[in-house]
Amino acid sequence: MKDLIDTVELMLSNDYKERFISEYYQTEIRYNKLHEMIVRYEANTLDFEPKCSIDILKKQASYMGDYLYMLEVRAEIEGIEL
Repeated sequence: MKDLIDTVELMLSNDYKERFISEYYQTEIRYNKLHEMIVRYEANTLDFEPKCSIDILKKQASYMGDYLYMLEVRAEIEGIEL
């Protein structure tokens, strides 16, 4: 899945596993976009100036990465294919 709009159908499902998959992909999409922004920021190719520091952005990305990892572990335990 590339865009958040692609996750809507799963997000609205009555099946918790499908909602879980949607949550994972939504987080992954947001993480990837933040990561790209951080890379562009550090390469001085970002076309805007973020209001918060690069340290805050990096910390957020780190927490998001940890959260994705925990979702992956849970998916493995619960037999949910991501």
